[in-house]
Amino acid sequence: MSIDAVLTELEPVLGDRISRSKSDLETHGGSETHFPAAPPDAVVFPETTEEVSRIVAACNRFGVPVIPFGAGTSLEGHTSAIHGGITIDTVRMNKLIRVSPGDMDAVLQPGVTREALNNELRATGLFFSVDPGANASLGGMAGTRASGTTSVRYGTMRDNVLALEVVLADGRVIRTGTRARKSSAGYDLTGLMLGSEGTLGIITELTVKLHGQPEAISAGLCAFDEMGDAVDAVVAVIQTGLPMARIEFLDAEAVAAVNAYSGASVPEKPHLFVEFHGTEAGVAEDAARFGEIVADFGATGVETATRTEDRTALWTMRHHAYYACLAARPGARGLVTDVCVPISNLAEAVEETREDIAASIIPGPILGHVGDGNFHAILLVDPSQPADLEAAKRLAASMSERALRLGGTVTGEHGIGMGKLAYMEAEHGDAWDIMHDIKMALDPKNILNPGKMIRQTP
Repeated sequence: MSIDAVLTELEPVLGDRISRSKSDLETHGGSETHFPAAPPDAVVFPETTEEVSRIVAACNRFGVPVIPFGAGTSLEGHTSAIHGGITIDTVRMNKLIRVSPGDMDAVLQPGVTREALNNELRATGLFFSVDPGANASLGGMAGTRASGTTSVRYGTMRDNVLALEVVLADGRVIRTGTRARKSSAGYDLTGLMLGSEGTLGIITELTVKLHGQPEAISAGLCAFDEMGDAVDAVVAVIQTGLPMARIEFLDAEAVAAVNAYSGASVPEKPHLFVEFHGTEAGVAEDAARFGEIVADFGATGVETATRTEDRTALWTMRHHAYYACLAARPGARGLVTDVCVPISNLAEAVEETREDIAASIIPGPILGHVGDGNFHAILLVDPSQPADLEAAKRLAASMSERALRLGGTVTGEHGIGMGKLAYMEAEHGDAWDIMHDIKMALDPKNILNPGKMIRQTP
């Protein structure tokens, strides 16, 4: 590996957009969660696809690892440079190239964040639907096949990306997909790249679906005495076919943390947060029907919010839940893990997880996008106590094993990174070897985000 040779070749192309400063290296080698720092040897800031192609081709010639970096919000160590190398930060690739209101799609560079995109779309009457909570970049969201609070209605990144431009390991640039809403032409290379976590190519452009802003929006929340009742209520609501835009769950511990963090006064019980989109009459009817269903499961304090400022306050509480939970144990780091199970098994998965956490030595608030069977545990670890981290890892392992036993997956949206490599064989069996074969066919020198997602060979 020759970092200096690569940077010498790239200097005429990038100039001062190459950094080896300590602060930049540390920023790009850290993690939102518990993983130890693993900084790269250099960070580069390209602005065009051509520059990314030049960077990757040079790294390929010299066998230097390449790690793509968006907003740095991933939770499973996806952007850690565990083998050194060069991090490609796409922050300068932040152009919205085209919006086509008639076709309800947009073309953009990977550094555009979801909030920036929706701000640009306000005047069009359209919006981009995938909302993972964090203000992530669209390239990073595609790389991890992200989902979030609105996926129960609008789908995940898999459902909302039409086409990609991707730089392969040898520097070639390919386009996958088209602006057409369906195709039977060849392998689904767009689907292959979505969720590949930077191990197969570097995304340099996305074509995404847009949705019409609803005429009316109604949000609300309700409390339950028992967590199991709240989850059973979710299953019942889903089975009725009620068209929810969001349905989120926070346990009592998460609600307490949110109250302390935001100054709210929500009863410290398990809660559901919901939202409906449609016409004025439609959302009123849906909200009323929701209230009737959850009342059968003991829901209390059912509240609705239709004013923009009230809805924003409600969802801000939910989106800040991670930081609220960290603040509830000052100095703690989070081991944040998620699983996803068939909706009929959701209550069992959540209840057993809650029992495991209650019996452990660490706190672990539970929340999630329960409308599609996906929930998260924020396991709070004191970095000075090794026993805390071991307890958190045991709890995360139990969650993953339980999800597989119940017919689910070890991650519904966070991805594998390096944090969940241990479960890939159990979930995929021989198919994991096929993933390795695909990786080696496209990246035989293993320079693209090595050590993540794929079985490692000597």
